[in-house]
Amino acid sequence: MLDTSANGALRHDWTVDEILALHELPLLELVGRANAAHRACHDPNHLQKASLLSIKTGGCPENCAYCPQSAHHRDVELTRDRLMDPAKVIGMASNAKDAGAERFCMGAAWRQVRDGSDFDAVVEMVAGVRALGMEACVTLGMLKPHQAERLAQAGLTAYNHNLDTSPEFYGKIITTRTYQDRLDTLATVRSYGIELCCGGIIGMGETVRDRASMLQVLATMDPHPESVPINALVPVAGTPLAGRARIDPLELVRMVATARLVMPASIVRLSAGRSSLNREAQILCLVAGANSIFYGDTLLTTPNAGIGEDADLVAAIAAPVRGRETAPKEKPSH
Repeated sequence: MLDTSANGALRHDWTVDEILALHELPLLELVGRANAAHRACHDPNHLQKASLLSIKTGGCPENCAYCPQSAHHRDVELTRDRLMDPAKVIGMASNAKDAGAERFCMGAAWRQVRDGSDFDAVVEMVAGVRALGMEACVTLGMLKPHQAERLAQAGLTAYNHNLDTSPEFYGKIITTRTYQDRLDTLATVRSYGIELCCGGIIGMGETVRDRASMLQVLATMDPHPESVPINALVPVAGTPLAGRARIDPLELVRMVATARLVMPASIVRLSAGRSSLNREAQILCLVAGANSIFYGDTLLTTPNAGIGEDADLVAAIAAPVRGRETAPKEKPSH
């Protein structure tokens, strides 16, 4: 019988065929097994809320086909912004905390980290966010060992560096950075005790086997990434993938559930593309094993569900409050 890790046991020897077989299970069977694995490793009633801020926007020299921040996509309407002031970023983190966020994520549109005043400012941001009592995550592109060491010393919780897709499909999405470059960055981050936040995007034209292959790369890491964001492509005008149709929400459910089964202890983050899901589809993703959402109106440069909508989502999945006003009325005595 196929081992689905429904008891929460960790494996690091998954094959692509095994993961593909899980992904292709009947949907109710797949979600049921994923929910069992989720409950074995996590509090099913806890949903971590993370806030994401673009601290430096646009002008990236990479040519990622999905990304409006690439300098290669000249028809994208995007305002380029220099690196933000650390005090402003820390203030926005404080506001996010007041709104319920537990984790503050900061993204800079760089190919790689360069030493100097900008990197010094990012280190200051990390220390400031941690001083608020929040988890801090950054995505800055490739980095060198001494830079990872500085981030670790500042208290960085996690470094986001997504694989994006499978090794086989990767060259059709990005040609300015190799898959091995990404793996090397992840290894550098891990060597300094920083948690990994690493996932990918579906809906870019890849096959289902490509999706299984990407998960296989993640699930054979030892240890697994502590955080696995699952993104659905948000097509942006002016990018090479602008004409792609949005995926069926159930494809996202399947991907979340499969990620939960092969990496049962990881935090699975329902990330980009969530704004196109109705409340019920999002809840099905949570049942299937997602236990974190990005909280706020924007994910770097693409729309996200609003805070008001998320408050409604959180209220919908919470235990109903049975107050006096909802108690059944007593029958009048005669």
